[in-house]
Formats: sequence, C-alpha cells, structure tokens
Amino acid sequence: MFKAQVRFALLALLLPLLLNATHILKDDILKPEASKLIEDMADELVKKTGINGYLVATNENFPERFNLVTYSKKYEDKLSKPYVILIFAPNAVITEKSGEKGRVALIPSSKEIATLYDKSDIMDATIDVIAAKDKNTVEDKHNIGVVQGFSELADQIASSKNVEMTTTLPNETRVIVGVLQVIVIIGALLVFWMFIFRPIYMRIKNGK
Repeated sequence: MFKAQVRFALLALLLPLLLNATHILKDDILKPEASKLIEDMADELVKKTGINGYLVATNENFPERFNLVTYSKKYEDKLSKPYVILIFAPNAVITEKSGEKGRVALIPSSKEIATLYDKSDIMDATIDVIAAKDKNTVEDKHNIGVVQGFSELADQIASSKNVEMTTTLPNETRVIVGVLQVIVIIGALLVFWMFIFRPIYMRIKNGK
C-alpha cells in the first residue's frame, strides 16, 4: 500500500513535466545552454502572447529547392496553434552550381501570424552571425545564430502584441541603428539651425 502511494505521488510530480511539450522539435546542433535559452524564450512568448514559437535545427542534407513547408508537416502532431516554426538547416543546399549551403525558413500557422514579424530581419539575425569571420567555431556560430534568430522572432512577435520579453537577448544591431538615427536627426536639426533658422533669428534680432 505504501509503495503504491509513493508511486502515485511520484507520478503526480512527474506528470506536469511529461505533459509539457518541448518547443524544440528537432535538434542536431544545439548545446544544452542554447536549448535552455530557446525553451525559456518560447515559454515566455506563449505565456505572454498565446503564440507558440517552435524550432527545427537539423543537419539534414536537403537538396536544392527542397520544400521546407512540406517538410514541416511531419511535426504537425507536436504543434499547437497559433504558431511559427523557425527552421535552421546549415547543410541544406542553396544552389548546386555555387555549392553554397545553409537555409533558414519561417513557417507560420496563418497569414495573420506572419504579419507579426519581419521575415528578413529574423533571417538576417540568424545568418549574419554565421557569415561573420571571427574566431568562433562553426558549431558555436550555429548555436549563436539560432539563439539570436529565435530571440529576434520572439521580440518582434511580443512587440506586435505590445508586451515585453525578459528572456530574449539584447539586439545590438537595433541599438546601433537607433543611435545612428538619433545622430542623423540631431545632425539634420543642426543643419537647419545653421543655414535656415539662425539667419532668420539673427535678422529678427537685429531688426532687419
């Protein structure tokens, strides 16, 4: 009787964990630290927006023009709508002629979900890290790229829903662009002051 009670208690504790579906549908690439970051972001995203973010990180050697939308349907039984899937396939062939590899795809559950983010921004955030020439290993670049891309996706969806994420990564590019925009605006105002408003002000001041 006591053993049965213990087993029941353990099952009651483990059941919520067993029922908690992962947001990483396939993982051939990620280190445990990267997986944890993505799961944390995905959990926060669905709690705050009701939208599920899923990841497929695969080393499969997809041929040129391989249909990733059709490929994503193999995971349908693991998906909860509404959702968007980020697929990262570094070994997917872009063109046979060039020999270039590496594809990123975003697959939303509806056109409405697709309006909540900028596809180009997400792809750039993922690919820019991988394309950079630095001392990081290919494996590290793949991990950083996937995490950064998923982070950008979560941030954009959250922003569209007027909520703020706390588990995503700071977007350095966005900060730099923001600073540059401020500098440009200040520069434009100085030009207007020096060549337009200041001469008018001086004429009024001098009674001319």
